[in-house]
Amino acid sequence: MKNFYKSFSIILIAIVFSVLSATAGQSVTIKSDSIFMLAGYANEVYYSMKNGVVQSGPRATWDIAFRTMKLSSSILTNDGAGVVLYTYPKADTTGWATMDTAGLSSWTPMYNDPTNWENGAFSRNATVHPDYGWGKYNDVTHNLTGDSLFVIKLRNGSYKKLWIVKKFSADDIYNFRYANLDGTDEQFVVEDFKSITATDFSGFSLQTNERISFEPIKSSWDILFTKYMSVQSNGTPYLVTGVLSNDSVKTKKFYPVTLDYNDFGAGKWDSTRSHIGWDWKVFDMISFTYKVVDSTVYFVKPVQGDIYKLVFTAFAGSSTGQVKFDLEKSAGAGIFDPKTSDIQLSVYPNPASDRININVTGKTGEDLMLSLTDLTGRQLRADRPVRKADGTIAYSMDVTGVQPGVYFVTVSTAATKTVTKVIISR
Repeated sequence: MKNFYKSFSIILIAIVFSVLSATAGQSVTIKSDSIFMLAGYANEVYYSMKNGVVQSGPRATWDIAFRTMKLSSSILTNDGAGVVLYTYPKADTTGWATMDTAGLSSWTPMYNDPTNWENGAFSRNATVHPDYGWGKYNDVTHNLTGDSLFVIKLRNGSYKKLWIVKKFSADDIYNFRYANLDGTDEQFVVEDFKSITATDFSGFSLQTNERISFEPIKSSWDILFTKYMSVQSNGTPYLVTGVLSNDSVKTKKFYPVTLDYNDFGAGKWDSTRSHIGWDWKVFDMISFTYKVVDSTVYFVKPVQGDIYKLVFTAFAGSSTGQVKFDLEKSAGAGIFDPKTSDIQLSVYPNPASDRININVTGKTGEDLMLSLTDLTGRQLRADRPVRKADGTIAYSMDVTGVQPGVYFVTVSTAATKTVTKVIISR
């Protein structure tokens, strides 16, 4: 029986090996890409790891944005465009007609939670259910009724008073009122979001009294290059330029690591809004330019599709808003038009038990890294081999302790990877 299971395992490994072997010996070209937010970071850019730029357009087109899901209470402010929200501290909604803004400069400003799309600025005073910050939830009707008044500073620097009156959850309809601080030009708005299913948020301009569609189809983008309000370690809010993640996307960050690091199996995935964030760059006070933080690698995992490795390479600052970065699929070959490498890689014996011999020939003038990874991309062995006098490489890798299975042997340079498969069996 023991021999049967051993024979069956070897056959299964061989089948997997034969399916994967079609990509053996190919090289994976790292895709060097860039986006432009334009001067002063005027635009924001929605980006797909698979398809590149999905949408690029002006950020400062809306003041508030409603999350369009029936069971959401999140309302954002466009804090990256200068919108600031204050809770009126002197009365509940009965004070709408007599609102007094004396002392406004001492009120605490409220911004979106940089880590959570569901915790928009209007929800920052939330305590526990049924209090959701701007209103209270009714367990019978499932509606939310506004119990707070707000003063809001708009993109153009003007101020309005604002009252989120009600959300009819089953119908996905919001009612809200806003006016000038003196009560003039009052508007009562009914926003029906039943038909909005492809995007997560719908914007509204309190300057022009109109709905603003600013987000592309939610399933089409993974990360967003934009300005947003972050928070310093001491709790002080400050405006940054960085990267936010679609809330369906997970990310990982590794620092300090070499830039050929590919062990995305380590650590835990993070689904927060700003895990990539802004601090992958620093401003150099000597050269007055931005420098990308060295030894930092990110991995991005869309809901469907492959896992991508992201390495930032340059940031131009406010002159053009250009961000440069390298992308590659983290496991296996074949992301951006695979091509035959100038480097030839051979591994023997195959299958192997305790040691594999790796021969590398071809154009090996660049620094090379040899690595052994499993099918998830977890790196098990890695080394920088020494060339022989003729420029070739003959390397022996100890695989003692590696569990039986199918693995990738990779030889990588700064721009390409050549991959082959090896079976470990005992």
